[in-house]
Amino acid sequence: AKPNRKLTFLYLANDVIQNSKRKGPEFTKDFAPVIVEAFKHVSSESDESCKKHLGRVLSIWEERSVYENDVLEQLRQALYGDRKVRKRTYEQIKVDESNCSPRNSPTDPPQTTDLIRALQELENAASGDAAVHQRIASLPIEVQDVSLLDRITDKESGEQLSKMVDDACMLLADYNGRLAAEIDDRKQLTRMLSDFLRCQKEFLAEKEHKLE
Repeated sequence: AKPNRKLTFLYLANDVIQNSKRKGPEFTKDFAPVIVEAFKHVSSESDESCKKHLGRVLSIWEERSVYENDVLEQLRQALYGDRKVRKRTYEQIKVDESNCSPRNSPTDPPQTTDLIRALQELENAASGDAAVHQRIASLPIEVQDVSLLDRITDKESGEQLSKMVDDACMLLADYNGRLAAEIDDRKQLTRMLSDFLRCQKEFLAEKEHKLE
């Protein structure tokens, strides 16, 4: 399968893992022995864009403590190797000292260019993907209404329905994965904007004090 297809399978696994975690830990535990190898396999065949999506899934699992620290560390190692590069967080984004007084800031706020880039990336977010929305809305009624299972009269019709259900599951898993990544990005952007606003207020207060 192509890397993007394999990424969708990981989105599907993510959906199962997180939903089952609310009801019971069985699936989370069952996936643990293979999820590291899956990350390593997909990462080895993926470009930087695909690896970025993998990193988003990992960051969500870290934030929600889906797995224990030892498993999360193995996932980081599988994805980033010896580099141990983590997705850059808003705390790590540096700002020109001329834009803000560093002595008043517990963390370095983002630059304007970083905010613009983050906002531009959200323009293509899952929640605004009209094409996918239309595909989901157009899913066959057979995959939505279990009562229609009675229409299966032979092996061929059963196989056709099975394929439609599989395709629908992959579509929804991919969309759910993108939505989870979007939520993660929006939370990070909120923190970035909060830090940027704080910085600007401090900078303005400092200038007003000098004018007095």
